[in-house]
Amino acid sequence: MPGRSKSRERALQVLFSCDMRKLDVHEALDAFYETLHSSDDLPDTRLERDRFMEALVYGTLDRQAAIDETLTKYSQNWRLERMPSVDRNILRVATYELMRGESATAIVIDEAIELARRFSGDESIAFINGVLDAVAKSIEADQPAPRAPGKAK
Repeated sequence: MPGRSKSRERALQVLFSCDMRKLDVHEALDAFYETLHSSDDLPDTRLERDRFMEALVYGTLDRQAAIDETLTKYSQNWRLERMPSVDRNILRVATYELMRGESATAIVIDEAIELARRFSGDESIAFINGVLDAVAKSIEADQPAPRAPGKAK
């Protein structure tokens, strides 16, 4: 099983394929695994599925309408369809992961910035950081405050 950083990169690649090539998610995943398999030294072996990557892909696509609404709200003066596809999909997968709430906010944002460094331009790094910071703050504001320990009434 690959590490979470690699899984996030893979999720970006699959979502990018869905977005740019207009592939169905199953076609995009099959194509992704075929590419991995064809570059494998042992063509008769079966690759283990990347469950975390698949969870990110399916979750992002399942909640894409809500994610896109959130991104539209916090990406001032930028319509989603005008953003570079790489940036849009980095934002989508990171926003899904922030909404999911299973990973630390700082890690999700740092990983998204690292993906922007690797796959996008310098201007994208600050833009993605700013949008995700605003998204994270809005999600945290919507969470109920933890209950203070004390006597039950």
